[in-house]
Amino acid sequence: MEQEELQRAIEAILFAAGERIEISRLAAVLETDPKEIEEAADALANELSFNRRGIRILKLEKGYQMVSSGEMADFITAALETRKPPKLSSSQLEALTIVAYYQPATKAMVEQIRGVDSSYSIGALLNKKLIEDAGRLNVPGRPILYRTTSNFLRTFGLSSLEELPEIEKVSLGEPVAVVDEDQQSIPEVTGQTQNTEEA
Repeated sequence: MEQEELQRAIEAILFAAGERIEISRLAAVLETDPKEIEEAADALANELSFNRRGIRILKLEKGYQMVSSGEMADFITAALETRKPPKLSSSQLEALTIVAYYQPATKAMVEQIRGVDSSYSIGALLNKKLIEDAGRLNVPGRPILYRTTSNFLRTFGLSSLEELPEIEKVSLGEPVAVVDEDQQSIPEVTGQTQNTEEA
């Protein structure tokens, strides 16, 4: 398939999907090598950006999503009469930062670092689809593990987690083995706290 035809197909699929589509899925549907999908999608994204079109194609980890241009936000808001999404509270931002840097992370880990109960913040982040369930810790009680989502990357303008600025991580003790949804071993640590979070 020629690149121009490939770009038209990718553009149509991403427009219709309205969400991130994995490169592997695009390659399977279009019966093309994933590398050719990336080349075509990246070229299309550059063309839309260079021409300052009203839509953009974002690369989010191993997939692509079509979005409206940030420059058009005021017009879109006025036309659709949408409200700005609620801002994250400082407690939610703290919890999200911990999950982003230590993922997959348990609620207990978030609470150990923050020093307060974080049930409300974790619940709010799940509702906003900024974090998601990533399996369970392979210890008694099997607490839920959390990781960030593609919506997190899009919201903060990141292509991948590697673009997060470096920080000095807190030492939380000896790691223990965990099992994710795919039964793969992942390094993880746990902690407990008894304080109460201010929501």
